[in-house]
Amino acid sequence: MTNDVGADGSIVKGGDRAPPGLDGEREAVWIEVIRKMDEVYADLLRYETDLEQKNAALEEAQAFISSVIESVSDILIACGRDGSILQVNPAAVYLFGRPAEALTGRPLVELIDAPDRVRVDALLKAGLSSDVMTFEIRFVTASGISDLYAVNGATRYDPAGARVGTVLTGRPIGELRRAYEALHAAHSELQRAQRQLVEQEKMASLGRLVAGVAHELNNPISFVYGNIHTLERYRQRLGTYLGAIHGGADAAEIDALRHELRIDALLDDSGSLIEGTLEGAMRVSDIVKNLRRLSFLKAGEAQQVDIERVIRTAARWASRAKAGRVEIVFHIEKDLSVVGNEGQFHQIIVNLVDNALDASRGATEPLIEIRASRRGGEVAIAIADNGPGFAEGLIDKIFEPFFTTKPVGEGTGLGLWISYGIAREYGGALAAANRSGGGAVFTLTLPAG
Repeated sequence: MTNDVGADGSIVKGGDRAPPGLDGEREAVWIEVIRKMDEVYADLLRYETDLEQKNAALEEAQAFISSVIESVSDILIACGRDGSILQVNPAAVYLFGRPAEALTGRPLVELIDAPDRVRVDALLKAGLSSDVMTFEIRFVTASGISDLYAVNGATRYDPAGARVGTVLTGRPIGELRRAYEALHAAHSELQRAQRQLVEQEKMASLGRLVAGVAHELNNPISFVYGNIHTLERYRQRLGTYLGAIHGGADAAEIDALRHELRIDALLDDSGSLIEGTLEGAMRVSDIVKNLRRLSFLKAGEAQQVDIERVIRTAARWASRAKAGRVEIVFHIEKDLSVVGNEGQFHQIIVNLVDNALDASRGATEPLIEIRASRRGGEVAIAIADNGPGFAEGLIDKIFEPFFTTKPVGEGTGLGLWISYGIAREYGGALAAANRSGGGAVFTLTLPAG
């Protein structure tokens, strides 16, 4: 028999069981304790799973970092705050000829050649500097003093920004020198090839120029050549006639010879022959003067360039070098000029007109329009054709070197690239677009002179 405490604090005897209400409260408490224990156990399981996952990720990251360090061909040495070696990679082990365990914990300066220790010691004791120090040193290896190494050193910091050590990486100078020499040789070869290609494009432009000049010179030279032959026949007749006069022939013989040799017609025709010959010679002289203007000046020299004269000369010579007839229409304002090299501007116009001639080749009535006008402080030159225009996506590529839409053997792909470079060199621009009515147009803008 047990004694229980009543509601008023008195002892109640003769009861073996607690009141029903008290048993329910105890059961509820135990149920809550069990539930909490289940929650804690579930949390422990979850924390354990998360910990295992993070530990696996950490091991994976550590393995990755270790594999990267081991695969680096440069030597890598990590030191602590006191300058002792904490870790080395296989390249450093191979250099020193000692196992990693024999290197770990040793002061780094002991493995540096004596004359170079001061600089390394200064790096190991550096303050809060984020700069990377670069120097050339030799190491003390198991087989003696090493070759010269190019070394980069940087300070290590913890997340709080406090200095915790130093990291050094390096490679033999000989290897760097060989790599530099190979790079320099490749760069020189590339420059040589570029110069050769540019010279080839210049020769191609010169070929077009010579072909146009040959056609341009052909007419006046042929005219002069024919007139000279005629004047030579006239000279022979005059010689015969004057010989008879000075030989003492009578008046009847002289008069008959005068009619036979047509001396009067000869004298009347001589004036026009001489005038025409002089005109042809002057035309040849003008062409030669234009050619002399196109000679490239020395670097830094410039001259006032008459835009209309350059455009008309370049367009005429470019069209004469092409087979077939193309109508060229000019709309050029008066007194337009720029400052620069006339030969280079002529080269741009020849290239643009040459492209326009090729583009309009398949048109029923080939037509090229050339306009030049002043826009504020610039001179704008537009060369348009009535060809098929540019296919989609080509406009962004046409100024790239070696890009061409012409068949193999008809273009180097450098003409527009060189023209674009010349325009930029003089502070101008060269752009291309399709015309709304069909065909393409190139627009060259240059600072007005």
